[in-house]
Amino acid sequence: MSDVTRIVVCDDQGMVRAGFKSLLEAEADLEVVGEASNGQEAIDIVTLLQPDVTLMDIRMPVLDGLAATRHLVESGVPTSVLVLTTFDLDEYVFEAIRAGASGFLVKDTEPTELLRAVRAVAAGDALLSPRVTRRLIGEFATRSRPSAGRAAERLAPLTDREREVVALVGEGLSNDEIADRLVVSPATAKTHVSRAMVKLQVRDRAHLVVLAYESGLVRPGWSDD
Repeated sequence: MSDVTRIVVCDDQGMVRAGFKSLLEAEADLEVVGEASNGQEAIDIVTLLQPDVTLMDIRMPVLDGLAATRHLVESGVPTSVLVLTTFDLDEYVFEAIRAGASGFLVKDTEPTELLRAVRAVAAGDALLSPRVTRRLIGEFATRSRPSAGRAAERLAPLTDREREVVALVGEGLSNDEIADRLVVSPATAKTHVSRAMVKLQVRDRAHLVVLAYESGLVRPGWSDD
């Protein structure tokens, strides 16, 4: 990845796109390289430009953000999708993560949180809004219990320490927080997370969290603040 994170903003409201663009481009390390007003446009421009991060609204005409995200991921387009949503679309958020999104933000999030989130997703380093994320994922993963057996079987290749680390990722902890909890270095924590992701064949931490819940390794409510 270059020093500048390239971003495409997808939202059907021009004012929203303009607001995000203004905020993002005020940062020296962030650049908005394209915009889309519907899901099909999102697919076309993201496939063409292959940005580091795609900000994807769920409610868009022609093709919604969920379908657009799934298409981009299944097509192998090298971008990290950050879903934009409102609380009344919680279930769609979970489905978007399962479709391949790397995380999500509420549209009215604080500007500093948006900037942090974009950088984190671009680096593939952290799940966003961990407390909110684990509450949503926990709720909806519980609804998908028919897959729990298969998900649990997928954990078989992990060592005991890697299972412990995956559980902590599922609680929403960052690498630094995992290091503190296990009394190891951040580099060691990151190595454990990376190895677990490779063994489990998941593309990022968001999907590691989904698997942690679906397998029963973590259950909703274990780490509520």
